[in-house]
Amino acid sequence: MAHFKAGFTILAFFFSLTFLTAIKSETLFARRLSAQDQFRLKPEKMTHLRFYLHDTLTGQHPTAFPVAQAAITNTSSTFFGLVAVIDDPLTVTPDLNSTLVGRAQGMYASSSQSEVALTITMNLVFAEGAYNGSTLSVLGRNPILKNPRELTIVGGTGVFRFARGYIQLRTYTYNATTNNAIVKYDVYASHY
Repeated sequence: MAHFKAGFTILAFFFSLTFLTAIKSETLFARRLSAQDQFRLKPEKMTHLRFYLHDTLTGQHPTAFPVAQAAITNTSSTFFGLVAVIDDPLTVTPDLNSTLVGRAQGMYASSSQSEVALTITMNLVFAEGAYNGSTLSVLGRNPILKNPRELTIVGGTGVFRFARGYIQLRTYTYNATTNNAIVKYDVYASHY
């Protein structure tokens, strides 16, 4: 009986050591945090921003550049298969010479065969005032002939850390010959 107790004690000790080691290695990989304590978050707030995006595909200084297109794009009325990379200026008014508040950097792809609709993934990189250096990450479907339309805010950095929300877009001007556009952005972002 003593031999059994000693064996059982050793076995129990071995399992508890293994269990504690597993817990310890697990906590090195991940641990729960209190967002309020860890990041010193203030109460959540909603910010509304309004600016104009200038998407220029032609001229001396294009800000959107096609980098791929499917063979079908040449015969498609929706430009299906076209992919473009963008670095579009964001200004306070529709005038390109007004105050630059940031840039939209990312890409869009014409992803519908039945209407002109873009799938957009981009970062709005701000360069003005309290938002300088902060970004909003945007993802969504943009049926460009509809007004208004919406994109989703999926995250952010700096002032917009932990951001979520949406953007309402309205075409301000569009040139069907050059495909250049100015789009009004109304951003509604919840953040801390």
